[in-house]
Amino acid sequence: MPGRRHRPLRRGGRAGAATGRRRLRGLALSLSLLCGVPACAADPAPPRPRVDYVATYVWQMEDETFGGFSGIEISADGSRFTALSDRATIRWGSVQRDAQGRIRGLELSGRAHLRDSAGKPLKPGWQGDSEGLAIAPDGTIWISFEGLTRVARHDTPDSPAKPLPRPAEFKTMQRNSSLEALAILPDGTLLTLPERSGALTRPFPVWRWRDGKWDQPFSIPRSGDWLAVGADIGPDGRLYLLERDFKGLLGFRSRVRRFDLSDSGVANENVLLESRPLQYDNLEGISVWHDGRGIRITMISDDNFGWLQRTELVEYRVAE
Repeated sequence: MPGRRHRPLRRGGRAGAATGRRRLRGLALSLSLLCGVPACAADPAPPRPRVDYVATYVWQMEDETFGGFSGIEISADGSRFTALSDRATIRWGSVQRDAQGRIRGLELSGRAHLRDSAGKPLKPGWQGDSEGLAIAPDGTIWISFEGLTRVARHDTPDSPAKPLPRPAEFKTMQRNSSLEALAILPDGTLLTLPERSGALTRPFPVWRWRDGKWDQPFSIPRSGDWLAVGADIGPDGRLYLLERDFKGLLGFRSRVRRFDLSDSGVANENVLLESRPLQYDNLEGISVWHDGRGIRITMISDDNFGWLQRTELVEYRVAE
C-alpha cells in the first residue's frame, strides 16, 4: 500500500532467534565435550616484536684499503667494533655514541692484513676473499672465506691462520657464493652457510664445527631471491640471518630473519625487518647485542670499493 514501510523479515521471529541461540550453545557444548576445550583451543600466536630504526652512520677514511666490509662484531656493551674487509684486512677500535645510543664516530685502534698458515699476507681474490667474521669469548678470531672455501682461526689479527679441515662439500660450492655467513655459539660451536644454496627452492645448508669435526645437521628455508650474507647468535641465544637481494639499477634490499635455535634445527622464523630498494647500501655484516633497552642489530655495508657506494653502519632495536 502507498506510504507503508516494509520491514525486513525475521526468520521465525523472536522465538526462532531464541531457538537458534540454544542450538548454537548446544553445538558449542558438544564440541567442547568431544575434544576438550584446552586441547582444541588454538595456541595464541606469540606477539611480534617491535623493531625500531635507530640510526645510520656513514664511515669514511682516507685509505686505499678501506672498504669492502663483509663482517662486523660489536662488543657486548656496544663500545667497541671489529670490521672485516673482503680483501683480507681487519680493523678494530672504539665506538662513540650519543645519549640516545646512536653512533657518532668510530675511532680506529689498529688494523692488520690477514695471513695464511705460513704467515704470509693473503692476496685479495681466490685466497683472500674473507667474508664471515665471528669472535669467541676468549678473543679468538674465526673467518670464513669464499673463493678457496674454508674457515680459519686466528689467535690474534696478525697471527698465522689455522685452517679447519675442508669437507668435500666445501669444494663443490659455487665460486663467489660460498661461506659468507659465520656465527659462533657461547660454547665455541661454529655455524656457517653459503650465500647460495644451488637452487631457489633448495634450503641453505647449515654447517657446524663442533668437537673437532664438521657436520651438516639442518638447513634454513630459502625464499625468493634472498641470499644469505651474514649471521650472528644474539644474547637471547637465537640465530639472526642477514640476507640480500640485488635489484640491478634499483640497488639492494636487505632482510633480517630470526630463528629459535636447537641442535636439531631452527624454528619460529620471524622476519624482523625488510628494507626497500636503495634504502641502504649493500649490507653484508651483522652483529647482535643488548643495549640495555632491547636487542640491538648492527649491520655494515660492502661498498665494493666503488665511488657510487658507501660504507654504512645501520642499527635497529628489537623490543619484545
